[in-house]
Amino acid sequence: MRRIPPNQRRFRAHQEYRAIAPQNDEPRINDRIRAREVRLIGHDGEQIGVKTLPEAQNIARASGLDLVEVAPEAKPPVCKVMDYSKFKYEANQRAKESKKKSSNLSVKEMKYRPKIGPGDFDTKTRKVEGFLGEGHKVKVTIMFRGREMQHPELGRKILDRVAETVEHVGKVEFHPRQDGRNMVMVLAPDKQAQARHQKQKEKEEADAAAAVDASESDSES
Repeated sequence: MRRIPPNQRRFRAHQEYRAIAPQNDEPRINDRIRAREVRLIGHDGEQIGVKTLPEAQNIARASGLDLVEVAPEAKPPVCKVMDYSKFKYEANQRAKESKKKSSNLSVKEMKYRPKIGPGDFDTKTRKVEGFLGEGHKVKVTIMFRGREMQHPELGRKILDRVAETVEHVGKVEFHPRQDGRNMVMVLAPDKQAQARHQKQKEKEEADAAAAVDASESDSES
């Protein structure tokens, strides 16, 4: 019997492994699945139960779909019937959208003066609130001029007012500190605070609607 050199044996073993192993960390699908039996989930999420691999493959083929190994470490492995091409496409689209959103996020900056008027303060702070709501961080800068440098407490007071005004959408990430002739503070989005604020807002709207309904009912009676 002809002996196969070791390097050729390793090459053949590698080729056989590539034939059955998923590439780029993708899940095994269809004929690449190696388990004797699997726990099967239907394409609509139905728990079908434990089936032999041929039975599971036949069920997937009958639906015109793929058999995808979604939990290979389970015993037996969990497989799901799905349109794998569609699933992969949608996953790639979600990844691209997530990457696009993250790349569009940046650190915005809003500049204030120590003696800023109420109108300007409200306008600038609404913009800060909007930036935080969009997921951006915001660098808030107090610009001192001349003798204003002798009264840093004025800048600190404004920064504290800004943080308090937008606390329903953001939180202080870096507390106020002097930076040359400026005083800066960095705010970051606060998802938990935003969720609480949204929930409170919805409750207030529901209470207002209920009050209107009750008032109309009283007037009709």
